[in-house]
Amino acid sequence: MEKALKILSGSMLIAIFMMVASAATAQTTMDEFMSKWQNSKQFTIDVLNKMPESGMDYKTDPEAMSFKEQIHHIGNAIVGISQGFLKGGDPGFTIDLATASKADLADYVAKCYDYGTATMKALSEADAAESMDVFGSTVTRRQVMALLMDHSTHHRGSAIAYLRAEGVEPPAFVGF
Repeated sequence: MEKALKILSGSMLIAIFMMVASAATAQTTMDEFMSKWQNSKQFTIDVLNKMPESGMDYKTDPEAMSFKEQIHHIGNAIVGISQGFLKGGDPGFTIDLATASKADLADYVAKCYDYGTATMKALSEADAAESMDVFGSTVTRRQVMALLMDHSTHHRGSAIAYLRAEGVEPPAFVGF
């Protein structure tokens, strides 16, 4: 019985060690994140470019954001969250969504992603690891970067659903 407990205890320690080692290496490096971020930028612009002009104001519900508002919201969130939590300064650009063309919106979103890139890359390792209160949770700036990716994916996914509702085939997903 004692031998069985030693084997079980040893196995448990090995399993715990393997889980900790796996978790420690599961995080994405900054270069890997930036590659994925650039992919997100291009995919967002590709989704925008697929929608015909006639569908830019399409809404799934009167209370929902329109297609162009979904895309605009992605860019605005990148800038606003980067300024508020990632030490970003004045981006130096804006857009009037009411008068913007689809090309203007694509340019704006590209600038927002580029601003996010510059802001994230400017963070030191200590800055990226610093914890702060964000929307009621204590997180690191690195987690805020992940939030921006998730937020972009969420709203781009809504925009893809709008494309399908308008009978438009969305661009193919590119994972890496």
